[in-house]
Amino acid sequence: MTMHDEQDLRYLKLLAEQYPSIEAASTEIINLSAILELPKGTEHFISDIHGEYESFLHVLRNGSGSIRRRINEVFPDMDTNEKQNLATLIYYPEDKMAMILKEIDEPEEWYRQTLFQLIKLCREYSSKYTRNKVRKALPKDFSYVIEELLHEQESQHNRQQYYSSILDSIIETDRAGAFIVALARLIQRLTIARLHVIGDVFDRGPGAHIIMDKLIEYHLVDFQWGNHDIVWMGAAAGSEACIANVIRVSLRYANMETLENGYGISMLPLISFTVDEYGDDPCELFQPKEATEEFTENEQLLMAQMQKAISIIQLKLEGQIIRRRPQFQMEDRLLLDKIDFEEGTVRVDDESYPMLDMNLPTIDPENPYELSPQEKAVMDKLRLSFQNSERLQKHIRFIFSKGSMFKKHNGNLLYHGCIPMTRQGRLRHFTFDGVAHSPRTFMDRLERLARQGFFANDDPEKKQYGQDTMWYLWSGAQSPLFGKDKMATFERYFVEDPKTHQETMNPYYDYRTDQHVMEKILEEFDVDPKTGHVINGHVPVKVKKGESPVKAGGKLLVIDGGFAKAYQEKTGIAGYTLISNSWGLILAAHEPFESRQKAIEEEIDIDSETKILEEKSERIRVANTDNGRGIKSKIDDLKKLLEAYRSGLIKES
Repeated sequence: MTMHDEQDLRYLKLLAEQYPSIEAASTEIINLSAILELPKGTEHFISDIHGEYESFLHVLRNGSGSIRRRINEVFPDMDTNEKQNLATLIYYPEDKMAMILKEIDEPEEWYRQTLFQLIKLCREYSSKYTRNKVRKALPKDFSYVIEELLHEQESQHNRQQYYSSILDSIIETDRAGAFIVALARLIQRLTIARLHVIGDVFDRGPGAHIIMDKLIEYHLVDFQWGNHDIVWMGAAAGSEACIANVIRVSLRYANMETLENGYGISMLPLISFTVDEYGDDPCELFQPKEATEEFTENEQLLMAQMQKAISIIQLKLEGQIIRRRPQFQMEDRLLLDKIDFEEGTVRVDDESYPMLDMNLPTIDPENPYELSPQEKAVMDKLRLSFQNSERLQKHIRFIFSKGSMFKKHNGNLLYHGCIPMTRQGRLRHFTFDGVAHSPRTFMDRLERLARQGFFANDDPEKKQYGQDTMWYLWSGAQSPLFGKDKMATFERYFVEDPKTHQETMNPYYDYRTDQHVMEKILEEFDVDPKTGHVINGHVPVKVKKGESPVKAGGKLLVIDGGFAKAYQEKTGIAGYTLISNSWGLILAAHEPFESRQKAIEEEIDIDSETKILEEKSERIRVANTDNGRGIKSKIDDLKKLLEAYRSGLIKES
């Protein structure tokens, strides 16, 4: 017997522990073969949520409009208002039902009709899943009854009475309300088989922590890291440069909700330091971008002063990384040592510019990148606060466990930002430690280093390198997550000339409309260029200027349409979601979401315009998916086990 044969036998013996007889192995083969013939589950792709939790939660509840479309199919003769009423009930069952019951005189009849409608919808959704999968999704209190109703055929005369008696019992025992809630949640659960988040949950909006809570409890989700995610990941790992960036961006957009209330990170050390060092500084250049009437003038002034204080600390910490990591090739970002304190100027790209603000009390011209003792004390306290936030640590661990730099799934390639390219339109290759790295191995390396920065607690040097890499991924010139030649933080604050503010996009963004280029990228990641797509976010699609999210002959689908309110003026819409179901690809463009309250009270849904991108003539089955290929492999192994049983190589137990 060869070594290979011995390994196969060892594996089959392990498999035999799970399937200890011919009957058990045969039954599993039959079950798995049946699953292969089921329709492919519906996948939803969403990107650049940026803390807009109300819009995000509503899109999850309505399945990007899928539930409304299914209501139209199942109940074609239903009145339009009734359809919207039913849809809203499914999205927000507790709140909507309470409103309805206040307005009707005969709740029993409404309960009966509503239960009938919801059960009918549930049957449509559950038909795409195995009974076992549906059973696992059922609420424990009602699992037996719901399963009976889902697989009951009330059209059969001899079963009508049985079906009706179940509904009667539900209503008579005063469980109809709870049952409606259970069915509504089941419909939401079955609408989306898998959720793909293509990056940037954090920053801008107020509820990234709420979104993360939802993702953690979601039934099946994967996460492609975005630049705004990686900086929070670095902050949670303890990178002081990332911490400073997270706080600065939060102050710039007048959004401290996630930091303070979401993660319990105290700003008192920074406030105290700010009052001491910048208490008399008007900080006009640092006024929050998104400040509203909810903040007083004094509050806005304090936020501006805090923003200036943390910005100077950030620039110092970044300078330390750049000096520590010459391989990052970011020397052009070292600007604090280019300030002429006597002339009040700064040299940027070998040209001198007047400084807009020379009140820099914590910068030592002789050693501009060293933190003052007070700044060090502030950062020590902030770092401990980030590292000791249980909720933040839980969320970031989830992003590491479910996330990656890129993902291949069902013939598509998912990533947030870009694949770095040369100006000549070629995929950029890199050399590290004498080893050439293709775009794919480059991204694999960056992902490994990011994980090292969070998890390598037994090796401080490795951990530091990993944390520095996370900062590089946030703002480095060749970062696949950032996609620009620089982050002009210093220039935007301190230099008036707009040409110094220019951040040039990676050549990827010039070539991404070229079908040949996108096919090369798909090939690089072992995805079939004929049938596959790149699904991408990061750069909002300017719909109001005529830009299309579908590029490169349909090979590239950009689904950042402006979920964040800060971008909606540019995009003209409020986000895209992509739906991949058993019939093909559907792109949904969403209008702005007003509020949860209006969605419930006035039944104002997110208006979504859908466009069919690809339509299959034959339904896509599980057999044609990644999961299906895994099932086929398992079937092959079980057939080998059967052969081993029948040949006497392994005995049944």
